[in-house]
Amino acid sequence: MHVTTLGIDLAKQVFQLHGVDARGHAVLSRRVKRSQLVAAVASLPPCVIGMEACASAHHWGRAFEQLGHTVKLMSPQYVKPYVKTNKNDCRDAEAICEAVSRPTMRFVAIKTVDQADLQAVHRSRTLLIKTRTAFINQIRGLLAEYGLVIAQSPEKVRPALVRFLDDAESGLTAFARETFSELYEQLVELEQRITKVNQRLDRLFNTHPVCRKLAAVPGIGPLTATALLAAISRPHVFQNGRHLAAWLGLVPRQFSSGGHARLGGLSKRGNRYVRTLLIHGARAVVQRAAHKTDARARWMWALKCRKGTNVAAVALANKNARVIWALLAHDEVYRQSV
Repeated sequence: MHVTTLGIDLAKQVFQLHGVDARGHAVLSRRVKRSQLVAAVASLPPCVIGMEACASAHHWGRAFEQLGHTVKLMSPQYVKPYVKTNKNDCRDAEAICEAVSRPTMRFVAIKTVDQADLQAVHRSRTLLIKTRTAFINQIRGLLAEYGLVIAQSPEKVRPALVRFLDDAESGLTAFARETFSELYEQLVELEQRITKVNQRLDRLFNTHPVCRKLAAVPGIGPLTATALLAAISRPHVFQNGRHLAAWLGLVPRQFSSGGHARLGGLSKRGNRYVRTLLIHGARAVVQRAAHKTDARARWMWALKCRKGTNVAAVALANKNARVIWALLAHDEVYRQSV
């Protein structure tokens, strides 16, 4: 038995293996537990291992590469067409093994440990911000029951809440004041934790040369630069900047047929978090384009007048994605347009 290609259906506790030889004949079909997976893969000769890019895939990819195997990750939507008849673990592993051998298959780069660390910081920051938003909405909703209305932003909620707590004529009872005091303390604690996470990202940004290089592009700041560093490990995986923009979902969907090109809205594929940051940063640049005279600003302002701010912001985000690929792939420095 000589396995040349191995497909692994990942899970939490039980993993399904499916291996084929050089002629494509199935020579291995085995189910192993989590504690047995590394030993089972280590017992095989160096081969190509295919897995879906899902939870824990990057961890296993790094582990199998250390054993001498060639690991390739694929998007689950590209594996689904190869599933035969009814779905089960055996069929999924067989489909993964078949998909990874296709010459036109597109693969996902394996993240390094440093990228996983940085991604965890961004995910924790997103969680804290969502929790803060939920706290603010809860506070505003409860205050509305007492006839007290405040604005939505955190900068206005905190001083307004303090003012209501200090005002004896606000209509809050002693019992309610105790409740809102506890909510205020939790809100302040969340703000402090968000500040600490932002400071960690700022320290990384100030010491990492790649982040500083990306920040030279208008519309990209420390948050976006560090998020890009966590998301894009190997720029050469993309053939050009257009492929990176498509991977980020910054291109229109296509419904073309019969020689007629039909384009829809944004595909919104890929990393939603990075795409959102790029568009928000581009929107800030578009809003200031009217006060500048360089070629890039004139192009943005003309597009904004024709299509609106949102279209101009997405177009600039697409352009920035292509510029980012050029800076990373060719190790160049951003040059301002004149």
